[in-house]
Amino acid sequence: MATRANILIVEDSPTQTKLLRLILEDRGYIIDSAPNGVKALECIRVKKPNLVITDIVMPEMDGFALCKVLKSDPDLKNIPVMLLTSLSDPQDVIKGLQAGADNFLTKPYESTFLISQIQHIFANLELRNIWDSNSEIEIMFSGQKYFINSDRMQIVDLLLSTYENAVQKNNELHKAHDDLIEIHRQLEQKNNDLERLNQNLLQALAEVKTLSGLLPICAHCKKIRDDDGYWNQIESYMAKRVDVEFTHGICPDCAKKFYPDVVSKIKLKF
Repeated sequence: MATRANILIVEDSPTQTKLLRLILEDRGYIIDSAPNGVKALECIRVKKPNLVITDIVMPEMDGFALCKVLKSDPDLKNIPVMLLTSLSDPQDVIKGLQAGADNFLTKPYESTFLISQIQHIFANLELRNIWDSNSEIEIMFSGQKYFINSDRMQIVDLLLSTYENAVQKNNELHKAHDDLIEIHRQLEQKNNDLERLNQNLLQALAEVKTLSGLLPICAHCKKIRDDDGYWNQIESYMAKRVDVEFTHGICPDCAKKFYPDVVSKIKLKF
């Protein structure tokens, strides 16, 4: 099937229709749309599409009913139908078989998977024409009796697409699980970093508390006794406990007392 095939989107959500249209037009498909099954039938009778992609839950006529009408019409039954569904109920598969659907696509979907399913449908159209239609099949599911009119090739395609959707969702779950593990690892790393910062903060706080207490200081040389009993120059003691560097100078009183000649010369000069 050429990439310029015409696809009819049947969806009551304008947002979902726009998203689907963008994906398909980007791959070269010609797109028409309808908001429900009734409008879709009007469009199909005017312009027969190569594929119908329809939501299930819609007003006036849902996706199952639309598919059943198409498959019951000799002029329209060969149009493949893809059902968009959450597959939250296993009976959706049975109802899809009853309606004669060709493919399932679960929402939300990835664009690459959607395109691969469309390509699969077009590739199997010729093969399906080779298979003979079979008589009605009666099956029991969840205590209820169902009659399936789809041919064997159509049943195989639908069940395979359902399985592929399940595999796709399982892969997405595995990826989400791996992402959660990575996020957990990053959170643990952040927690360890915070723990280290907390320890540093507690240590700094303890040192600040030490400085805010009583400091034994020599009345003569001004050395300070630390917690281990050692006497340290005040510059050395403070440098270990606060973020400060000392520069040495001399105050005016000490200059007069210890260096009177220098002070006199300075005064004479100025």
